[in-house]
Amino acid sequence: MAEPFLIGDAMTGGYGGADILHGCTIAVEPGEIAVIVGPNGAGKSTAMKAVFGMLKLRGGAVRLKGEDITTLTPQARVAKGMAFVPQTSNIFTSMTVEENLEMGAFLRRDDIRGTMEQVYGLFPILKEKRLQPAGELSGGQRQQVAVGRALMTQPSVLMLDEPTAGVSPIVMDELFDRIIEVARSGISILMVEQNARQALEIADKGYVLVQGANRFTGTGQALLADPDVRKSFLGG
Repeated sequence: MAEPFLIGDAMTGGYGGADILHGCTIAVEPGEIAVIVGPNGAGKSTAMKAVFGMLKLRGGAVRLKGEDITTLTPQARVAKGMAFVPQTSNIFTSMTVEENLEMGAFLRRDDIRGTMEQVYGLFPILKEKRLQPAGELSGGQRQQVAVGRALMTQPSVLMLDEPTAGVSPIVMDELFDRIIEVARSGISILMVEQNARQALEIADKGYVLVQGANRFTGTGQALLADPDVRKSFLGG
């Protein structure tokens, strides 16, 4: 069987002396949406950070397109085509929307205007507010700026940590629609999400983590239909 496009394979590690992840495996293919769900404290965000190189692993490996990138810094992973949107502090509030997007393209030496137009096509409200300081935007609009800025790097993998935290259900649905659009363009999406049911509805693949280990893995639809998953993690 061919190696997945991106895989965090049997990852073990944590902060300081204590391991949070225990042999956890997460993988995603091109154009696929993979969602990590589970109870609070399950290690979801830690798994994502480990894949992005923000956590030193004591066991396991991270591979992108078959290349072992376990020892690379997050910056080096960005250069390889990975983009990460953290849950908080993910925009420059004093800069305009457009300046935020330009900051996303800092590694590029080519013309970024085409990519910026694509971001504005995905998030029309950002074009409307492009000269406004990003700090004046609503929570949902700030998330659009954060995702748009990550897309300015032209990533092959977009990693989102709780993209719908603190936004209204309507804004959540809209953000999920945009995430589906991004995946259809061929970009892999790896996402940690508290709104497990809604996230699994759009997921090609889902990972349920408990105490830093894989408890259930399957397609989004299979996990939604699994009585054990529904009873334990989706409220029945």
